[in-house]
Amino acid sequence: MTTASLYERLVRAPDGARAGMTDDTARDVAANGLRQIAAHALQSTGDQVVNAKTVLPWLFSALGVPAALVGLLVPIRESGSMLPQALMVPWVRRRRVRKWLWVAGSAGQAAAIAVMAVTAATATGAAAGVAILGALAVFSLFRALTSLASKDVLGRTIPKGQRGQITGLATVVSGFVAITVGIGIRLLGGDDAGPLVALLAAAALAWTAALAVYAGIREPTEDARPTADDGPGWARRSLEVLRADAAFRRFVLVRTLLLVSALSPPFVVALAAEHGGGLGGLGSFVIASGVASLVGGRLFGRWADRSSRQVMISGAAASSTVILAFLALLAVPGARGWMLLHLSVYLLLALTHTGVRVARKTYVVDMAGGDRRTEYVAVANTAMGVLLLGAGAVSSVLASFGPEVALVFLALLGAVGVVTARMLPEVSAR
Repeated sequence: MTTASLYERLVRAPDGARAGMTDDTARDVAANGLRQIAAHALQSTGDQVVNAKTVLPWLFSALGVPAALVGLLVPIRESGSMLPQALMVPWVRRRRVRKWLWVAGSAGQAAAIAVMAVTAATATGAAAGVAILGALAVFSLFRALTSLASKDVLGRTIPKGQRGQITGLATVVSGFVAITVGIGIRLLGGDDAGPLVALLAAAALAWTAALAVYAGIREPTEDARPTADDGPGWARRSLEVLRADAAFRRFVLVRTLLLVSALSPPFVVALAAEHGGGLGGLGSFVIASGVASLVGGRLFGRWADRSSRQVMISGAAASSTVILAFLALLAVPGARGWMLLHLSVYLLLALTHTGVRVARKTYVVDMAGGDRRTEYVAVANTAMGVLLLGAGAVSSVLASFGPEVALVFLALLGAVGVVTARMLPEVSAR
């Protein structure tokens, strides 16, 4: 089977999809698409291991890390990969070929994960926690670089109407791997960190393989002329972008309201951990995460290419509904001990988050073009990093009164997100 025929089997292209592309760029679409699917699948596979919502908290528990440090995992992982992006824009724009930025970012992530593995194998307690958090911060900074570069390369090499499917297919592959890893964790069982150290080492190798694959992408440069940073500072420029484009400003707001699907799973896991421990319990949640990626990746990828706006609306509505139903079921006597209930809710939330994540990536790539895409992605993610810290802080404070209170807040956030997302313009290829 040729590269072109394989790509055509995996990705549906709308009529006239390659209009406006040069002959060379159009000819490379299939090869570039397959390389991006493979590279992002390897990256997503590593993400299943370096998961601040499941695996890393379990690792901290096995290493005896103080609970106060556990609460820093999600903020460092999520905000660290978003906040620096607007600052990086001028530096990125000076690069004519930007795939190398993704390669460099992937190498940095591999190194950071290797440090985590060595730390987990040689240290315990607070010292291990601080070292792993430091490595996670470095990991997140390099992730900011790959996040910024990947959407730019995707927009240049893949025509509109196929981009969501690229992201979705990579998610499907990572789902297969996550299920395999989860089953392995369940079979190994136990409470020590040994198996998790091996998984971290494997994740570092996954990022190394990803950069080797991504380096082979043929990136067009006719619309990527280096530009000097002779304008206003990055902070002022970011504010100008937000003020000038009402649709983009509304998209940033919607992304914040869609945090319901990202911030609620850890509280579900925390409630489940009260009744089940050890790596067997962790394995079940990893499997659930993999199933969500496997089922949702291809489904939501194709849906996002038709209407990424509608996927965001549906994702927010589904997340809020699932949370409220979960809280209602918890009122049933004895329900707090039903591990199957917690796993089912986690699976549904992970599934909706898969859709939201694919849709928001597709939306921001489709709504902008050229160097404007780089700036939009960076400003959106930097603003999101700030807003994430705020929303995370509020939900953490509310969680001190019980995880249920925080879940109510997040469900209401999602409900507002449904209303706000309806006001977004449609930018995808229907």
